Amino acid sequence: MRHWRIFQGVYTALMTNLLLAIACAPLVLIVLTTDPSRTWPLLVLFAPLAGPALVAAFTVLSLLEVGAFWKAWRASARPALTTGAMATVALLVLGVDAAWAWDRPIGAVLLPVIVVAMTLIAVTTILVLVALAEKPGIRLRDAVRVSLFLGVRRWYLSLFSLFVLALFEALLAAKPALALGIAASPLIYIVWANSKFTLNPLIERTL
Repeated sequence: MRHWRIFQGVYTALMTNLLLAIACAPLVLIVLTTDPSRTWPLLVLFAPLAGPALVAAFTVLSLLEVGAFWKAWRASARPALTTGAMATVALLVLGVDAAWAWDRPIGAVLLPVIVVAMTLIAVTTILVLVALAEKPGIRLRDAVRVSLFLGVRRWYLSLFSLFVLALFEALLAAKPALALGIAASPLIYIVWANSKFTLNPLIERTL
């Protein structure tokens, strides 16, 4: 029984990595075959695809059922794509603003504000995607509102999730095969578990 659980966990993790790569195929292809520093506009274009893919991965890791991936992907596609697109556009605009203000005197005032805004957007986006996985059918507006509130309230947990994602991105840039083939599921599991704990008031209230 114990060995079966270990096998099931390893199988689920590896299959989740594979399904994530398939669901984010355009992004994976760009990362593996081009220089992202030159092809970043394409990464921005396809970035929203990560939304429903992450919701599906969170669902699989929660249920330990690989078959739930595409069902969760389809169920969350519209709100998750919307969330991903809104976050991508907002971060892009703020990134352009940061680049503009970098060498200007006003940058001393604007840059801290921009960094805080980008952090809030990233934190809220992660929590919204977890909320969509834990509470299918939740209204996107409600998920955003509660995620922003709880993300700020439990800021230490939010920053930890961002740190884990930053670690994954650094690994993806340095060793794409290792990041996608092995590390993705364990790191995403940490983000999911941490974010689920952050969202406990929402989850318990709507049971």
